[in-house]
Amino acid sequence: MVETGIQLSPEVTHSMGHYLMAVRDQLKEMGYARVTDVASRLNVSRSSVSAALASLRDKGYLTEDKNHFFQMTKEGQNLAAQIYANHLLLATFFHKILGVKEDAALVDACQIEHLLSAETSRKLYCMVHYFLDNPAEIKKLKSNIRDYQHTCPRRDVCELCQTEQECPFTDLDEY
Repeated sequence: MVETGIQLSPEVTHSMGHYLMAVRDQLKEMGYARVTDVASRLNVSRSSVSAALASLRDKGYLTEDKNHFFQMTKEGQNLAAQIYANHLLLATFFHKILGVKEDAALVDACQIEHLLSAETSRKLYCMVHYFLDNPAEIKKLKSNIRDYQHTCPRRDVCELCQTEQECPFTDLDEY
């Protein structure tokens, strides 16, 4: 099981996370990873991959041998494992608990998987497991939310939509 709560580095961007995950997947499937392999896997240019992998190498997540084969360091393996764990956690939360369509849940999880703090990951993990272990609670939550008739209070009171425009959450008929 992946240890939850590894603090993700703020210097790893969304795209760098994708490159790191592509290296991980390439290594799992083929046992080696080169710039060309990652470029082909992600359908991007070799120059983009070369720059990204050099950055990941410089940050200590990858090593590169004299033949330009990349391996993941222990830090890189831990980071990739946490990104993947966050992805599964978020996708599960969005789809199984909130009822978001699976395709949208996967896309949304992909967008934020590398941004979660260790604290948020741990607490979300506990909450998701609670609901998965208690499926009746998921039904109850969804029913309560569906039945809840939210109307936005005055703008100066609502902590979610303090805006001068109309509340962006007023049309919630689809829950």
